[in-house]
Amino acid sequence: MSYFIHDGNYFRPIKCALLGISTTDVTKNDIFPPSVQVGEEFRSFSRASCEDHQVMHTRDGGHVVIPVVNGGTAHGEPCIFPFLFQGREYFDCTTDGRGDGRLWCATIYDYDQEKKWGFCETEEQAQQRLLAEEADEQYVTVLRMLNATTRRTQKKELYEKLLKVAEKGHQKAMEKVAYAMLFGDYMHQNVTTAKAMFEKLAVEGSPKAQTALGFLYAAGLGVNSSQAKALVYYTFGALGGNLVAHMILGYRYWGGVGVPQSCESALTHYRLVANQVANDVSLTGGSAVQRIRLLDEVENPGSTSGMLEEDLIQYYQFLAEKGDVQAQVGLGQLHLHGGRGVEQNPQRAYDYFTQAANAGNTHAMAFLGKLGTMYYSESVCRSTCAWCVCGTQYGIGVKRDYKQALKFFNLASQAGHILAFYNLAQMHATGTGVMRSCHTAVELFKNVCERGRWSERLMAAYGSFKEGESDAALVQYLLLAEQGYEVAQSNVAFILDQKGARIFTENETYPRALLHWTRAAAQGYTVARIKLGDYHYYGQGTDVDYETAVIHYRLASEQQHSAQAMFNLGYMHEKGLGIKQDIHLAKRFYDMAAEASPDAQVPVFLALCKLGLVYTLQYLQDLNLKELISQVDLDQLLGPEWDLYLMTVIALLLGTVIAYRQRQHQIIVPPRPPVPAPAPPPRPPQEQSQAEAEPPGQEETKKIQKSKA
Repeated sequence: MSYFIHDGNYFRPIKCALLGISTTDVTKNDIFPPSVQVGEEFRSFSRASCEDHQVMHTRDGGHVVIPVVNGGTAHGEPCIFPFLFQGREYFDCTTDGRGDGRLWCATIYDYDQEKKWGFCETEEQAQQRLLAEEADEQYVTVLRMLNATTRRTQKKELYEKLLKVAEKGHQKAMEKVAYAMLFGDYMHQNVTTAKAMFEKLAVEGSPKAQTALGFLYAAGLGVNSSQAKALVYYTFGALGGNLVAHMILGYRYWGGVGVPQSCESALTHYRLVANQVANDVSLTGGSAVQRIRLLDEVENPGSTSGMLEEDLIQYYQFLAEKGDVQAQVGLGQLHLHGGRGVEQNPQRAYDYFTQAANAGNTHAMAFLGKLGTMYYSESVCRSTCAWCVCGTQYGIGVKRDYKQALKFFNLASQAGHILAFYNLAQMHATGTGVMRSCHTAVELFKNVCERGRWSERLMAAYGSFKEGESDAALVQYLLLAEQGYEVAQSNVAFILDQKGARIFTENETYPRALLHWTRAAAQGYTVARIKLGDYHYYGQGTDVDYETAVIHYRLASEQQHSAQAMFNLGYMHEKGLGIKQDIHLAKRFYDMAAEASPDAQVPVFLALCKLGLVYTLQYLQDLNLKELISQVDLDQLLGPEWDLYLMTVIALLLGTVIAYRQRQHQIIVPPRPPVPAPAPPPRPPQEQSQAEAEPPGQEETKKIQKSKA
């Protein structure tokens, strides 16, 4: 039995044959009897392979495990700690110098000199590594197939394969499957199973899982709602580099949701996310995402802002294949910009535009020129892109002028250019060329962050809602609402308001809807502000509070000039609900509502008619006619002969009516058209010839004589 002495520590190799145990190993948890001295044999009762480790005894009586390496340039030899690698001493196995993440160590002190090393893994660990590599290959294959197909049935089959990969412990596959179960994406929605997977992943340090757990605690999905735990998980996710967690924290600090309001903290989180979004946009150009409000779509069923049906897209594709130029141009535009349920695909856009251009369509030729400029040319593009480029290039080859840069960025931002918003935010955040404004910078960065790739979840949620999967749509909108999307907040409130979700109890519906209406209203959505007034007026999710309802209606009226809010204020002034009754102010608000919106004119007219009737009745009630009539003395008012005056007036009125009626009867009725006389009987031929011989005047004379007779 040999000993190894390094830096005052004693190492002793343990062999299974010496211990007499063929399937045991010495580990850190082995208990060594106090009587065992260095150099003596003892038994260990571990369960691993005994040839893969050594026990190190130290002078203070402690012990650790020294791995025996495999592979490399050594096999079956113990690691030497510390060992020297690139001028640095290592006291444990390391992954430095390797790209595959495998642990290794040197079997001599100076690795740089003799290059003796091996992997620090047991046969069981090696087997686990091989299984992990196999699972990783399967994950990459399934993911590639998922990205290559758009068929829902095929994606469902691929997610089943992904579930099998996740069952092997593959972290990324588990993350993707857990989110699919949470959102109901191509898998049956199961919040409980998703939560269990997230908890397992969070223990392993997955930032995505930590962010998901924060969302579950924030929304109260599958767990009791706890904003404190949500904040902890969000913080860990952000520390791990998860951009969604950073975005959620940015919104929370911006709006003071569960944390003290802090513009600077919000700026820190939003800027970090915006940097990544700007980089992605620079490389890919970004994608167009429709922000569809479910409430607006219900109230305006003829709206064209929704997604195109799959059948309609296939119909257009059929027309394009048959040579329809307009269909080719339309599909080219859809694939160029994305949106309406169609993913952005410049290559397919190029194909459709090419077909239309070959048919002589000038619009397609123009789009081909734009595509060439955007993707295949290094020249500066025109319009909004040119403004943005001009803004960034002020100071490159020309005199630096921040005011001019600010001007061009503002022009580009008005056209919706993402990088223009980003550069404006940077200027306001640093005070470059403009007075520093944290609030303005945060709002601009927030706008940029909401253009990130996660915004595609808006269309996925809308698709789930259209397919009748309200619970799946609600969960997706809830996560987007946590990220600060006002459209998602209002859609969450709408689904809850319509009682279309089953994952929350009926008692939770209105309070949760009220919360999200409040957040949407804080971001300037007028309908949400009016809904807050309605909830306090009717006592939905809160107590009946007319005063608070008046406050919300007044805010919507003054800030957004809402006709509905003005009408409601008029009604509350009319009834004296939450405010002093004042018919004159009620009429004023009704008139303002009619001026604000043509749609309000009919209800305002009816309300004014009712108000006029109420005002008349109130006036008569205040007038007290009985008492007034009893106090009137006609002899004193009209004189002693008032009855003669009254009779004269009545006689004049009666005479006027009679004269009018007689005049109506004297109107001459137009005469009826004359009845044609019967034809005379035919005359004999002799008389007929004689009549023809007589002159015309003589014939007329005979007729006159007959009439006289």
